[in-house]
Amino acid sequence: MEEKKRKRLKILTLAFCIGFMPPIWALLAPALGIDTGSVALICAGLYVANGNKRKDTLKICTGFLLGDIWAYLALWVMETLQLNPNVELYLTLFILGCLAVIIGESFDRVIFTPAWLCGWAIGLTVMGPVEINQLGSLPVQIGFAMLAGVIYVGVGVDAFHRFLIYKFIK
Repeated sequence: MEEKKRKRLKILTLAFCIGFMPPIWALLAPALGIDTGSVALICAGLYVANGNKRKDTLKICTGFLLGDIWAYLALWVMETLQLNPNVELYLTLFILGCLAVIIGESFDRVIFTPAWLCGWAIGLTVMGPVEINQLGSLPVQIGFAMLAGVIYVGVGVDAFHRFLIYKFIK
């Protein structure tokens, strides 16, 4: 198959996979009690940006889940401290940011630090507007959406795409 046709086939099959699989998650997430389904797309994006490296799947999942925990911790610390809100924000982000990098890079065989930082940002964005005592299952929902993003959307779409390419080129 000539290179131009191969490229077009890859684009069209990828477009189909993206059009087909993530909307299934969008339909399933609310049925599973997950109101943060869109988080999955962000997490899948990081998986893809890392080159669709299946060998990094567990590290990326671990990083995202640590980020989710880190976001909860940051919000709890800022709600507990009785300082100027800007001082609380700076100190919390500074200390937890430094710790995330030190821990993540010290254990880089099991933690993907960019996923930790991205997961932290996702968690802060989603949980930030909610009072800590009103979060309920929100951190767990975010964690499930993160895992679905990496495993179902990231790995799943990549596997399905590779399968289609193989079938069409064969």
